[in-house]
Amino acid sequence: MRFLNLFLALAALVVAVSAWDKLDHEIFDLVSAIEGAEGKGTSFYSWLDVSPSATTSEIAKAYRKKSMVLHPDKNQGVRNAHDRFSRLGVVSKILRDPETRKRYDFFYKNGVPRWRGTGYYYARFRPGLGTVFVFLTIVTSGVQYLIQKLNYKRDLERVEWIVQQAKSAAWGAKMIPGEGQRKVKVNLGGQTRYDADGNVIGSRSVDMVVEGNDVFMVDSDGSLLPVNSSTALEPSVVRTWFLALMGRLYTKVVKRDDTGTSAEDQTSTEDFEGEDGEGSGTDSAPGSSNGTHTPRESKKGPRVATSMAGGKRRKTVRKR
Repeated sequence: MRFLNLFLALAALVVAVSAWDKLDHEIFDLVSAIEGAEGKGTSFYSWLDVSPSATTSEIAKAYRKKSMVLHPDKNQGVRNAHDRFSRLGVVSKILRDPETRKRYDFFYKNGVPRWRGTGYYYARFRPGLGTVFVFLTIVTSGVQYLIQKLNYKRDLERVEWIVQQAKSAAWGAKMIPGEGQRKVKVNLGGQTRYDADGNVIGSRSVDMVVEGNDVFMVDSDGSLLPVNSSTALEPSVVRTWFLALMGRLYTKVVKRDDTGTSAEDQTSTEDFEGEDGEGSGTDSAPGSSNGTHTPRESKKGPRVATSMAGGKRRKTVRKR
């Protein structure tokens, strides 16, 4: 029963809002302007100093008397004198017309509604381009952050599944932990399929190492990369598109050295400069016996075991 009453009240509100026309909106604006200039609670009648039951002739007489007081010629230098005089004319016009006065009397007795419809507020507080941009930025960044959370949850489930697969392959069906390291192969492609010749198709296996409760993925260079909850990329507001864009601009524009080269570009050229011999890996390092330079040790952070995506870094040659 309570839900039905609430539904009927909302339906009545929707009908009332949809019934407000241009005249109603004009009355709303005029009421707000008069209360703001003349004081809270000031009505059309109290401003003209007439009773709500005043006749049309009484309202006209009160208007002529009030207009002589508020005329801009007699209020030179007074702030908003023209606005007050203009409002007085509109008030007099509304109260002297039976139809418009009847409409005003409805709001005078029942009060001006707080919610006046989306069309009313949009027409009077129309957002600018900046407001729209800020709104869209907040909305799209929020949606992107929500997607990050969903992806993070999915990645955690994926990592947990891979860990269980590795432990099951290392410990057997009874899942009894063994001692030492055990190297196993884990199929990341789900169910293994076979062709007519018995060859495995549609599978994607990786080498993994299980040591106690720790699981590692074997990289191409033989190094062990831990696979656990920290492998999944946690959601971050900083990685939403707008803040990420601002961070990149800050790095490229603000964090520049004295030569005008950004830190990112400088790192790239330092790693790969010297195709003609200057600074290349073929130079003799001090103290080396074979005349070759020892390659710089690569630093690898945690990788997501489920992505397994790789690529070659493009070489950048500094122009002379």
